[in-house]
Amino acid sequence: MPQTHQHTAHCGEGGHHPSHRPGHRHSGHQEHSDGEQAEILDLDAEVLAEHIASITAWLPVKSEPRQIVDLGCGTGAGTFALLERFPDAHVTAVDSSDGHIRLLREKARARGVEERVRTVQADLDTDHWPDLGTPDLVWASASMHHMADPGRALTRVHDLLAPGGLFAVVELAGFPRFLPAHAPESRPGLEERAHAATDGFHAEHVPHRGADWGPMLTAAGFTVEDERTVIVNIEGGRSEAIGRYAVGGLRRIRRVAAPALSPEDLAALDELLDTNSPNSILRREDLALRTERTVWAARRA
Repeated sequence: MPQTHQHTAHCGEGGHHPSHRPGHRHSGHQEHSDGEQAEILDLDAEVLAEHIASITAWLPVKSEPRQIVDLGCGTGAGTFALLERFPDAHVTAVDSSDGHIRLLREKARARGVEERVRTVQADLDTDHWPDLGTPDLVWASASMHHMADPGRALTRVHDLLAPGGLFAVVELAGFPRFLPAHAPESRPGLEERAHAATDGFHAEHVPHRGADWGPMLTAAGFTVEDERTVIVNIEGGRSEAIGRYAVGGLRRIRRVAAPALSPEDLAALDELLDTNSPNSILRREDLALRTERTVWAARRA
């Protein structure tokens, strides 16, 4: 049985907002644009950069991978961490969003690694996947739970990998938390109530978020070699980006949660999100980023 390691990290990895579907075309329920999504992904990557590096360093590769596929790459948090971790590797970055792919290419040029990056815009919920080569490593960070049929997608990844290749699945427990339980003073526990108000939306649109991928990986033919849970707790004072991340993330949650919140909760949330208010979340000294990620390392025989 794989061992689960509890580890408190100062920073963590870039992941996808729970309502984004990196493997699927955007549909009518998409509650924010690609541009807004890209901003939150970039903030996630900036704030959590050390953590993604710790995960790539942990991966139990048997030899340095030369060909890597990043499924649901977003704006490139995983792609660039993998390129840095494996300096001889090339990465094929796959996402459904033209905007995200374009931003990733711009970043690759700015970093001088465009020769090592191939981008593919594709809907991974279709019957036919594009040619992604025969990778030694496939990376899927906060993206597998967006697949319409995760079991089928896992089987396709298994068949895609080179024999002995590794599949790294990173799952998040949910969107990060930023406030202590007693905050704000006028409406203690507001953040948790806002998240709870989005449960129905996520149950319908991303039912596999937070799933235990171990049994599903085994069912798809993988051998799960290791599993690691990483707990992230970053003091808000360490990075002003945490405040921007909190504002951006909670604004998106508000859009979904608003109909289920009381008028008092909605007013308190709006005050937190008003960057000109003396009670803005940006002015709180107790701001922190708290999240949890689990990583499965699964081998194809």
